[in-house]
Amino acid sequence: MLAFGATVDAATTHLGPARLRDLADCLAAGEPAEDIFRSFGGDSDLVAAIVAAQRDERVPGDIAATYLRGVAAGYASAVATSRVEVVWSGPASPRVPVRATAQVIAALIAEARREILLVTYSARPYQPVIAGLKAAIGRGVEVSIVVETLQGAGSALSGSEPAAAFAGIEGVALWHWPPHTRPTPGSKMHAKIAVADRRVLFASSVNLTQSAVEYSIEAGVLVHGGIAPRRAAEHIRELQASGVLQRLS
Repeated sequence: MLAFGATVDAATTHLGPARLRDLADCLAAGEPAEDIFRSFGGDSDLVAAIVAAQRDERVPGDIAATYLRGVAAGYASAVATSRVEVVWSGPASPRVPVRATAQVIAALIAEARREILLVTYSARPYQPVIAGLKAAIGRGVEVSIVVETLQGAGSALSGSEPAAAFAGIEGVALWHWPPHTRPTPGSKMHAKIAVADRRVLFASSVNLTQSAVEYSIEAGVLVHGGIAPRRAAEHIRELQASGVLQRLS
């Protein structure tokens, strides 16, 4: 059962405890693989890998279900505990230790193993981020970046499109909020967050530019574990799946 267990472990962070329990119910009930895949939608590739490993190792459905429920319970317990840190850009205060934005963004990208989600209003080429994202894609991490557009920002942004900051990164998926779908003409895509593997969330006032990351006074929080990183990632993915956010060509 080594391959089956390894496959489940690799998918656990992405699927989460609720989906693992759903899959356990399907396997215990002996549902056909095709029906299982349809019910899991965008997660069907991960589920297919688990079902294939179960089949290859001939793990009975009830035993596979018990294993999945145990993994789900352990993961739910682990993510229930979160740790929050304060993060700042700009001048340091030596008597008050806080994390620096540049260090946090670099570490978040470097430590990701499956998925990086970035959302930014403005962006300019910033070499530490570009190098980190290229390295992440090279090790198989899926990278999605949501940006504002000049059209969406109106007169608030000028110069190059924010998406141009990532133009040299092969394999990155760029997304935007089409202006014609926004509820009012003045609505902005103003969020600034980063999520790694649905385990770490950085929510901040900082845009992905060198001046914002290193020089301006910006503030944010870094959340390790708990439900917040997962909920943030799920919200972004749902906005993509529903067509609110659309791919940039």
